[in-house]
Amino acid sequence: MNDNPSTRAGFVAIVGAPNVGKSTLLNRMVGTKVSIVSPKVQTTRTRVLGICIEGPSQIIFIDTPGIFAPKRRLDRAMVAAAWGGAGDADDILLLIDATRGIDKNTRSIMERLKTSERKAIIAINKVDLVKKPILLDLTNELNIFQIASEIFMVSAETGEGVPDLLAYLADHMTVGPWLFPEDQISDMPQRLLAAEITREKLYLKLHQELPYATTIETETWQEREDGSVKIDQIIYVERPSQKAIVLGKGGRQIKALGESSRRELEEILGTRVHLFLFVKVREKWGDDPERYRDWGLDFNA
Repeated sequence: MNDNPSTRAGFVAIVGAPNVGKSTLLNRMVGTKVSIVSPKVQTTRTRVLGICIEGPSQIIFIDTPGIFAPKRRLDRAMVAAAWGGAGDADDILLLIDATRGIDKNTRSIMERLKTSERKAIIAINKVDLVKKPILLDLTNELNIFQIASEIFMVSAETGEGVPDLLAYLADHMTVGPWLFPEDQISDMPQRLLAAEITREKLYLKLHQELPYATTIETETWQEREDGSVKIDQIIYVERPSQKAIVLGKGGRQIKALGESSRRELEEILGTRVHLFLFVKVREKWGDDPERYRDWGLDFNA
């Protein structure tokens, strides 16, 4: 911890509609992967803390699931977690996709913020993909809502505008000691992070063929004498037909998935990883309270 009286610290919740780039921006600001990313919407299922040191300030980011109109139990729990993270934070960072503008989900978020009389720092993401007149129109539209304390133009993918956003956030943290050790970048347990990395690779490889019918559990984690780590993970699906998709012909799909996940885990953990993947069918795993506890979600939301 840092007891320097000139230091600052605070919590910033990153909120937004699904798939606007929240996890990509978090990883960019922290400087390494702490939240998984995929083209599939609603990838983030739980609250993820990413910790960034910017000058004398420690900024603790809360990456939240995308906010949308929930239908399933898991959807409701994810949205509740998102608003819970926003409510607990010192500041709210609302991320908007410049290519989509103020869509239905974003408008709903802004209206709720206005009703609760909460200001938000707004970051318009993917500015590298749209023309300046569109950005100007979007900025004017956002100003009409009167919820923005500041508006930034960023690209989470390229890093454009992110240093200015970080400098602003750092300057607005509360004076006080840092809340986490200087070298800590997240509060996510390694077993859960490993499961999330494999889930990301699964989505990237099979997001067309496989719906939200999978979850991954790190069953065992064994540190060996040579410094390497042996990890056993179970991929749960809801139907036998989904198991066949994950395995692939002759087991080729799951082998490729394991290799991709293992390479990234070795990079993150800084050691050799022996990863073993198993696929099991568990109908209605989405109604299992234990899964929600693992993710830090409220089963009864």
